[in-house]
Amino acid sequence: MSSSSIFLPVLAMVALTFVVWLRMFATRVAQMKRDRIHPQSVALSSQMAAKVTDSRTSDNFRNLFELPVLFYLAMVFAAMSGFTDGVTLGLAWAFVVLRIAHSIIHCTYNRVMHRFTAYLLGGICLWLLWAWLAMALLDMTS
Repeated sequence: MSSSSIFLPVLAMVALTFVVWLRMFATRVAQMKRDRIHPQSVALSSQMAAKVTDSRTSDNFRNLFELPVLFYLAMVFAAMSGFTDGVTLGLAWAFVVLRIAHSIIHCTYNRVMHRFTAYLLGGICLWLLWAWLAMALLDMTS
């Protein structure tokens, strides 16, 4: 397995973030046109919350900069340290697939328990990934 294969799940996460960003742009602009909301009237997040009624996609976009930050760091750490084995790659892909599921749920029908399940399982994959990388590092240094 090539060490560069660790960056494929990273590219998938970047693609997901880009798709959600495009959807957020399209839904926000559509509502602002439909409801005749002047851009300056939503200059602050509190104003945006009061006037733009569907925040699912923008909420999800913000979510993509929370736990995924630790994912990106884990992938850089794995690549730099050479810990790009099957377990690392498997946990990385599991995290990405669960984040995709979370985004689809969040941006569409938004059933909280479905979304939470995807979030929780993705979080568990991320923490397991970090535990695996920590054990590999500790094993390497001892």
